[in-house]
Amino acid sequence: MDLYSIMGLLGGLALFLYGMQMMSTGLEAAAGNRMKQILERLTANRVVGVLVGAGITAVIQSSSATTVMVVGFVNSGMMTLRQAVWLIMGANIGTTITGQLIALNVEAIAPLLAFLGVVAIVFIKNVKVNNYGRILAGLGVLFIGMGMMGDAMVPLRMSEAFISLMTQFSNPLLGILAGMIFTAIIQSSSASVGILQTLAMSGLIGLPSAVYVLFGQNIGTCITAVLASIGTSRNAKRTTIIHLMFNVFGTTLFTVICMTLPLVDFVGGLTPDNPAAQIANMHTLFNIVTTLLLLPAGGLLVRIAQRLLPDREMEITDGHQLMYIKNKRLPAGSSIGTSAVAVDSIQNEVCRMTEMVKYNLDQGFNQLQKPEEHSRKDIEDKEEYIDYLNKEISQFISEMIVHEKNEQDSQSISGYFKICGDLERIGDHAVNLAGYADALERYDTRLTPSELTEISEMKQICSSSMELVLECQRFLSPELFSQVAAAEQHIDDMTEQFRKNQIGRMQRGECNSAASVLYSEILTDFERIGDHILNIGQALLQMSGDFSRRQ
Repeated sequence: MDLYSIMGLLGGLALFLYGMQMMSTGLEAAAGNRMKQILERLTANRVVGVLVGAGITAVIQSSSATTVMVVGFVNSGMMTLRQAVWLIMGANIGTTITGQLIALNVEAIAPLLAFLGVVAIVFIKNVKVNNYGRILAGLGVLFIGMGMMGDAMVPLRMSEAFISLMTQFSNPLLGILAGMIFTAIIQSSSASVGILQTLAMSGLIGLPSAVYVLFGQNIGTCITAVLASIGTSRNAKRTTIIHLMFNVFGTTLFTVICMTLPLVDFVGGLTPDNPAAQIANMHTLFNIVTTLLLLPAGGLLVRIAQRLLPDREMEITDGHQLMYIKNKRLPAGSSIGTSAVAVDSIQNEVCRMTEMVKYNLDQGFNQLQKPEEHSRKDIEDKEEYIDYLNKEISQFISEMIVHEKNEQDSQSISGYFKICGDLERIGDHAVNLAGYADALERYDTRLTPSELTEISEMKQICSSSMELVLECQRFLSPELFSQVAAAEQHIDDMTEQFRKNQIGRMQRGECNSAASVLYSEILTDFERIGDHILNIGQALLQMSGDFSRRQ
């Protein structure tokens, strides 16, 4: 094999992998949110779960992406381990669609597909059309790359050393090991199966050897989910164990069948003149049969995973930690699943931060009404936690937004970044309120009964407004935003009225000067809390508009 052929092989491989990546990017932008929503609404029905898992994976052409998404949903508690079993089974079926597409051998029209895709990207400004253009261009580039690899491999037919290497894969153990390692390296069974099909179409590997490499590729694809489960909950880790068990079981079963029964001859005889179709059919048969055999045993797989990874006692710690964001740094080129799960993780962490801010706000007003030393310490500790969450969530968002390809999710992530800043400022105002209580004690003065009554009203409206913000974050409803805006206006109206009341009390000599100054500061904090609540509502309104357009 000369230098020209090697360069052609590397160039073809580069185009193939780039085409696969371009398709993934386009699919992520075009369909990522829809896929996530379907999974979120999934029922516990096993047949529906398998069909949904297969359908989603067939669309996004990546079982790894689907599995990563499932791991994330199990980790966040949005999905049970039993539901995850059916989705994983379906994902393994759906991933075979890529091999079937390659077996169609549309190399002749590949340049046309690439041209049409590039035209859509370059000359049409519509974002959705651009995304579909990336899918089309990626598909065309993928097949062009396959053609280049096939042409470059022709001289290898005369290489005794290469032919000898390929024949080694007729040893089941070596073939499975080679498939596992190669797929684990490139983290895409679709890509590795496509390369295997290219080798077969070039006459460099026969079906009797290719089947064992194929079985190993099914195990190697689990590496992405294993990496995604690092730092997650026990149930999320169990999800990856189930994924591994599924593919190890299928590999063991089909290896034994291929060694003892004429299955290879049967599958090869279905399409004797199309080696790519032979591999694609074996891949499809592998996953469908394995799913049918394990479908009644879903509960058993869950119990085995629980036995292999038992629950452990919760570690008691006083340290601050994120509850939903487990992997603080995302790998470059993160998959659709990673992106979708990260957005949900951010939302959950921000809701958690909102609950802490609401608690501190209530405690701050309580301090003004009835100062307590232990409550003051509690507020300070909670404020440190709020500051920690603001820093960690903001850093994660900064990392996430670099990799985010979906425009709608990118806007949502930006919205959460703004919300974190406003929540942190509300937390600061809660600390200010507690500080005013300390100042009243230092000055040995008290607020009047009228002022305490007004503070009670401030607490009530702030508490209900924060509860409304929390509900709006969870459901992203435009109707809820109008209530948030009304609450902020109510706070402004109350502030103006209470200032007038305070002036009247001062004119009547009902309060001393020190208390009056502090009460004026309280009203300023109250008003600014309302402003920050409105800012959060406006960010959520924009996000709810994005959400409604996805439906």
